[in-house]
Amino acid sequence: MEQKRITPRSPRAALEPEHVPMPTRPSRRVRHPLVIAGNAVITLLLMAAIVVGGGFALAKQRFEAPGPLAQDKIVNIPRAYGVRDIADLLQREGVIDQPMVFVGAALVLKTRGEELKFGEYQFTRAASLRDIVDTIIEGKVVQHLLTIPEGLTSEQIVQRLLEVEALSGNIKEIPREGTLLPEGYRFTRGMARELLIQRMQEAQRRVLREIWDRRMQDLPVRTPEQLVVLASIIEKETGRPEERTRVASVFVNRLKQRMKLQSDPTIIYGLVGGRATLGRSIARSDIEQPTPYNTYVIEGLPPGPIANPGRASLEAAANPARTKELFFVADGTGGHAFAENYDAHQRNVARLRVIEKDQKDTAPAELQTLPTPSTAPGRPAQPAQQQRQPRQGAAQGTAQGTASPRASAPQGRQQ
Repeated sequence: MEQKRITPRSPRAALEPEHVPMPTRPSRRVRHPLVIAGNAVITLLLMAAIVVGGGFALAKQRFEAPGPLAQDKIVNIPRAYGVRDIADLLQREGVIDQPMVFVGAALVLKTRGEELKFGEYQFTRAASLRDIVDTIIEGKVVQHLLTIPEGLTSEQIVQRLLEVEALSGNIKEIPREGTLLPEGYRFTRGMARELLIQRMQEAQRRVLREIWDRRMQDLPVRTPEQLVVLASIIEKETGRPEERTRVASVFVNRLKQRMKLQSDPTIIYGLVGGRATLGRSIARSDIEQPTPYNTYVIEGLPPGPIANPGRASLEAAANPARTKELFFVADGTGGHAFAENYDAHQRNVARLRVIEKDQKDTAPAELQTLPTPSTAPGRPAQPAQQQRQPRQGAAQGTAQGTASPRASAPQGRQQ
């Protein structure tokens, strides 16, 4: 192995200290105040970024964590509330427990053009702040459902709207009879009642146009308005969907043969108008009392609808069943018995009288003692059970069995 040669040094040189190079002086540039300040700023920025990043991660965790709400809850946010007001409201209602995180998130979203919207909101159990903020920003307000039954008059529909607390405003005037479509309507809290009336009218116009275009060609009505009149009578005469086209057929056949329609609901409307409830049985004097709507007195259709018919009754009026039937009478089960001639009709009436007698004989004693209502000749009284508790939406009332042919029994669709 090769050994390193050591150069011998003189004794004098060995006594001298070893030469060490002088350290270099730091650059004046490094010592410049701006550089020092810059380094400090960078350090502070790094520290701030770490702090902000940690805070953001913590806020994000809290933002997405389940909230304190124990069960679903509806909260109404007024129109004039700001972000802080909304946060305080949600905290009072128990929807959130970190209002500052909510405010911060809302302000961040506001810078992106996304605003919190007023309205009525339903928040689900344990909803996170993210869920709550998204719900309010997207305006996912609660949708209320109002169902208008078929056969109500315009006056009755207006009364129902006035009783709905979630709607606002008044209704200037009662709409014309037959111009509102009975259906289910969704609305948000605070919607004006007048606006909902307009939606019902527009829906009725749209449906009427569609059905009128598909009507039977030999229909004995000349205008869509007359179709609504006919449909309103059908609506009040039966509560059974499967009977509508047959009831329509009876009235259409009578119109073609120039027979009086003789519909009891038209008597009632002629007497009480939009209230639509007589409150008692039809008397002979009511049948004979002339009014513009009494189809026992007038020829053809009355001058206007007697209710607001639904889509199904409009369809039945436009496309009735193809029958030769001219009569129908209550059958004691909630439906009707139909007949093509008066003799068959009288047999149906006789069967109804037997049913009514059996019902009266089997009724409790306290019901049997009820006074019998006044009736027209040949018009059997209602069973005592129906006197006490009239059923809405189902056929009920007295049978038709007089010397002149009558179309039907008075119905209980007087809502």
